Amino acid sequence: MKRLTALALGLLAPAAFAAIEPAPERREGEGDGPYPQLILRGVTVINGTGAPANGPLDIVIRGNRIERIAGVGYPGVPIDPESRPKLEPGGREIDLEGHYVLPGFVDMHGHIGGAQQGTPAEYVYKLWLGHGVTTVREPGCGNGLDWCVSEKKRSDANRIAAPRIHPYAFFGMGRNGPFTTPEQAREWVREVARRGGEGVKFFGYRPDIMQAAIEEARERGLRTLTHHAQMDVRRVNVLTSARWGLTSMEHWYGLPEALFEDRTVQDYPADYNYGDEQHRFENAGRLWRQAARPGSGKWNAVRDELIALDFTLDPTFTIYQATRDYMRARTSEWHQDYTLPSLWRFYQPNRKAHGSFWFRWGSEQESAWRDNYRLWMAFVEDYKNHGGRVTTGSDSGYIYKTYGFGYIEELELLREAGFHPLEVIRAATLSGAEALGVADQVGSIEAGKLADLVVVAENPLEDLKVLLGTGAVRVSEDNRAVRVGGVRYTVKDGIVYDARQLLADVRAMVAEAKRREGIDRLPDIEWAE
Repeated sequence: MKRLTALALGLLAPAAFAAIEPAPERREGEGDGPYPQLILRGVTVINGTGAPANGPLDIVIRGNRIERIAGVGYPGVPIDPESRPKLEPGGREIDLEGHYVLPGFVDMHGHIGGAQQGTPAEYVYKLWLGHGVTTVREPGCGNGLDWCVSEKKRSDANRIAAPRIHPYAFFGMGRNGPFTTPEQAREWVREVARRGGEGVKFFGYRPDIMQAAIEEARERGLRTLTHHAQMDVRRVNVLTSARWGLTSMEHWYGLPEALFEDRTVQDYPADYNYGDEQHRFENAGRLWRQAARPGSGKWNAVRDELIALDFTLDPTFTIYQATRDYMRARTSEWHQDYTLPSLWRFYQPNRKAHGSFWFRWGSEQESAWRDNYRLWMAFVEDYKNHGGRVTTGSDSGYIYKTYGFGYIEELELLREAGFHPLEVIRAATLSGAEALGVADQVGSIEAGKLADLVVVAENPLEDLKVLLGTGAVRVSEDNRAVRVGGVRYTVKDGIVYDARQLLADVRAMVAEAKRREGIDRLPDIEWAE
């Protein structure tokens, strides 16, 4: 999502807007390691490939890579100490009996905040790491491509506490005016590659220019993604762009349009105005009903062609969740402790701002969007079942989605769509790594791969909510309501981060921001006069 329509259309250079401060250097005690040898003892592993959980195992890490994964006995049977890998001098071992270990999560749609949201990079990174996100695709680099590439390099060197960053430039970034020829677009892509960008994000464009840019990106080894914007989707839907070589699509725009059978444009009301975001999003919630039915010839043909093109769907179900339950999104329990006051203001209804379209939002709009989700989810589930790649992206920082928390909600929504929990974890790990072209390094727990891991004390296959920073609610043996779960450790590049401490740091940032503003709670919406 982008806050201003002009920026989203590429008509204004992001340099016109202030970038946020880079993250501070890692402080002493902010992540430990990497170690000559690190052993995670007695864990149950969910390896990210779709294989079932297995344990007890000892994971042996040397430096920043997984050296071996050793079976050390049988569930429910005491472990023989003599059967375990030996700890070497200078090494560290962590007893994690009863814990689950997963590959580090990949957020395929992770904006690093912005000045308008008032979200420091440190705040964003710690929320991601605190929820097990160790790799992020930055779709647009709204703080500037050079800023984004610099943060990537600092993260790669572990100078900052941050996930791995894959910077994608927003198409047209830095230009004073639109592209008018395909060659201009090609030269711009070449410049992105020279400056260290790894890909390009499109929001629609004139077809010949967009095609030239996608083809040039492919020739340069860059990957591409598109939000098929409604102002251009009639000319370029997902089939069009995928045939040109687009590597992934965001959200769902462009899919229903590729599935039209009895029309060529969306059924817009006569008074529709795209610039009125109530019109835009209310009518978007009725779009999937205008597409071909599940299981029809058209549905199957589009699905099969996209799969044959090795195309990736990054649905970001989570970012539109408020459309079907606005109250739930607005009142999620983590906002008070983890959402900065500036970000909270950014979320509020506003006729002048993108993504703040709650002007007349009620039960009719929510009902339509629930039906929209049902059909959207049906396509994504069917796509996965026929061998298509589906990944997890959050687009947090917009529409009441706070970083980290919104990502875990995306996992829950994939589960709602019909994914088995193991398929959810695969989408969140290995599938994302494949889409980024880094599956040889991250995405699964295998010997030789980088040590990017998530450690949690509860079984996420039984309840994905245990991955939330606020945990899951249970009733204890003495009949008390208690919280359980939350990520215990996030390991990135062999460095062990205490996830609870990362989230405590965020709570402190939020509390300090409230203190400076003289408030103790995020303000609610006032009654009309």
